[in-house]
Amino acid sequence: MTRSATFSRLTNETKVQIALSLDGGPISLEESIFKDRPKVDHAAQATSSQVISVETGIGFLDHMLHALAKHSGWSLIVECIGDLHIDDHHTAEDVGIALGQTFHKALGHVKGVKRFGTGFAPLDEALSRAVVDLSNRPYAVVELGLKREKIGDLSCEMIPHVLESFAQGAAITMHVDCLRGFNDHHRAESAFKALAVAIREAISSNGTNDVPSTKGVLF
Repeated sequence: MTRSATFSRLTNETKVQIALSLDGGPISLEESIFKDRPKVDHAAQATSSQVISVETGIGFLDHMLHALAKHSGWSLIVECIGDLHIDDHHTAEDVGIALGQTFHKALGHVKGVKRFGTGFAPLDEALSRAVVDLSNRPYAVVELGLKREKIGDLSCEMIPHVLESFAQGAAITMHVDCLRGFNDHHRAESAFKALAVAIREAISSNGTNDVPSTKGVLF
């Protein structure tokens, strides 16, 4: 079964479209929203198993979503045109929501998977931990301890909010903590990589077609 989906979220503030395959492989969008200008490829990668292309207009957000996709084993295309003349809030938040909703759609009914996942990821002096439950109960606790005002063009206050928005759209329970580290770039990136490792485990097969819940349903 192919666990893939496309999704569009169009508002007066942002235009977001996403293609996602949870198991990698080829993916595409029907039509790029960047048809009138050249695409940027700083967060793009194509291998025999994955296709990744992320362009939100916020370079550091692109970098984090590229890392999330790479280490989750996803193929992912994200395109966003947002009101960056105001600030980064609407773009970062809406991309997080839309990515979560695309994930939820691609995953479908939660059955035949491990449901729970745990991930640790270091980046030099930084170490982060993530724990995920495909619970259909959206909840997020994100503690990264970031000190800077911005990393690149992304406000540090928006980094946990992107993760919270993803959890809301994906309908998952998620705890992400940076356990140590002094470089905010390293702290943030290790958090996204730890989340990727946790998600990859949670969505992996448990060898059955059963619903991993005493309730008998998770959807």
